[in-house]
Amino acid sequence: MEYWVIWLILAVALGVAEILTLTTALGLLGGAALITSIAAGLGLPVPLQLVVFVASLAAGVVVVRPIAKRQLSMRQPRSQRFGIQALVGKTAYVLREVTGRDGRVRIGGEEWSARAYDETLVIPAGAVVDVIEIEGATALVYPRE
Repeated sequence: MEYWVIWLILAVALGVAEILTLTTALGLLGGAALITSIAAGLGLPVPLQLVVFVASLAAGVVVVRPIAKRQLSMRQPRSQRFGIQALVGKTAYVLREVTGRDGRVRIGGEEWSARAYDETLVIPAGAVVDVIEIEGATALVYPRE
């Protein structure tokens, strides 16, 4: 059996395995085997076929793999924050003056005890603030500029 046929069979087998597993690695190996099949069909000796295989595989890893990883990561849902951690970064409305010791804010329809993230600040009632952190049942807030 000719070497180009062996490389072609290997490329098809790896391509089918890639379709079934979606690992990208098998696809890169299959692509390298396909390129090597073409090189073998042109009459390159076996040692040079192996060099073509390794070079095309390395090129695939350097060029194709980062693109494939980026595409796969864009399709995966972002991790969802829930519970009190979902409040971090939200906007709040100051109900009662917020100092480094105490205060009250409304976050998403709920009233929370609050403290200024910067203890030297005094944030007046009616101001809009950002929730920087949640400590227990107290929101640490900073005025929005």
